Amino acid sequence: MSDKKQLQKLLLEKSYRSGTFKLSSGRESDFYIDVKQTSLDAEGALLCGKEIYKLIQAHPETIGAVGGMTLGADPLVTGASIASFLEGNPIPAFIVRKEAKGHGTKQYLEGQKNLPGGCNVTLLEDVVTTGGTLLQVIDRVEEQGFKVVQIITVVDRQEGGAETLKEKGFDLEAIFTREELLA
Repeated sequence: MSDKKQLQKLLLEKSYRSGTFKLSSGRESDFYIDVKQTSLDAEGALLCGKEIYKLIQAHPETIGAVGGMTLGADPLVTGASIASFLEGNPIPAFIVRKEAKGHGTKQYLEGQKNLPGGCNVTLLEDVVTTGGTLLQVIDRVEEQGFKVVQIITVVDRQEGGAETLKEKGFDLEAIFTREELLA
């Protein structure tokens, strides 16, 4: 079984639920995908990292770092960074805080000292619905002088997020669309 097929199997077993759910976007849905249940599993973390790294490698521009908004992206950026290291091309990871630290450096970005200044970055998100969280992350990352050149999600719910990002000049790459995941 391919890594992607195995990841699909794990997502369906561990992360997919049907029922009535309120999403972070405020919308109601008849299904929920809690990718963290898969990305926090040892096998799931490695598979997510490997699939993300494949997409990073396929990007035409050199990627200097990979990051995303805490908490959903935390295991993804770690998995992708580890996968890159195992392939002999280490890419550092960073995390974007929801709120700036109230003490110390008071920054939004954690891990910034590991990043080449002004480098191209890939942003990760576990699930994309409207794209609102990613727009916030893009702003915070670009305010620090980095250039967002790639955005990857594990699952695109196909509910307008890709279109919202496209309007702002960004393409969303998904390991799975909802349609592909459930096929």
